[in-house]
Amino acid sequence: MSGLVLVTGGTGKTGRRVAQQLSAAGAEVRVAARGGPQPFDWSDPNSWGAALDGVSAAYLVPPPSGDASAMIAFVQAAMARGVERFVLLSGSPVAEGGPGAGQTHLWLRENAADWAVLRPSWFMQNFSENQHLAAIRDEGAIYSATQDGRVPFINADDIAAAAVAALTSPEPLNRDFILTGPEPISYDTVARLIGEAAGRPVAHRRLSAEDLAAWYRSIGRPALLAQMLGMMDMMIAGGAEDRTTDCVLELTGRPPTDFNTFAQANGALWAPARAAS
Repeated sequence: MSGLVLVTGGTGKTGRRVAQQLSAAGAEVRVAARGGPQPFDWSDPNSWGAALDGVSAAYLVPPPSGDASAMIAFVQAAMARGVERFVLLSGSPVAEGGPGAGQTHLWLRENAADWAVLRPSWFMQNFSENQHLAAIRDEGAIYSATQDGRVPFINADDIAAAAVAALTSPEPLNRDFILTGPEPISYDTVARLIGEAAGRPVAHRRLSAEDLAAWYRSIGRPALLAQMLGMMDMMIAGGAEDRTTDCVLELTGRPPTDFNTFAQANGALWAPARAAS
């Protein structure tokens, strides 16, 4: 498929990578985000029209609220304007018909002629760009309630490559794809690999789900999000993410990045922060 591609969440973790990879491939891209060149807000339908003008395909990143009703209304508006293809970012634990993106997933299957849903496992970038970075850098520690549970961490660059493949596929895909890295590993292994890449000890601090939620609140996460993250770690401890798929290879033609390669490329990020002089 050719034509203008709208990337919602276009300044976020996957969105900016999708936009960059589409542009590198010669596609015409419109980046939509609250603070981006094309102002866009899921909660403001008045911002939708300009974002959708002339678009043939859209990459959908759910709003932080997880409001499926807004996403579905947006897709309906997009279809009325002639948008043909939709690629939705969901998550590996979120089945079709489940909460949030799961509702949008179900709606797309029942109503759209050309769609795909990407359900990635946990991002490698959680350790380099997100919630674990400061603790690794400042304390040499990773906090989790995963115990011995294993996760097939996936590189956001691989998620973006899968999204680009789905957005530009010559034929409709009309299915969901669970995206994983090449092997599931424990947080103990994550801490070891990051420590080796950074040249310093990094420890995995095992907490209960309740204590982990308290830790997230202590670093500024909203209470509901902190509780949800603790519960998701409990699911990991129970084996919910201990699997791999070939979906990255299927979509992109190349295997996903392994965690050690990711860690070695990012070792400098985890060096201790220098005190101001």
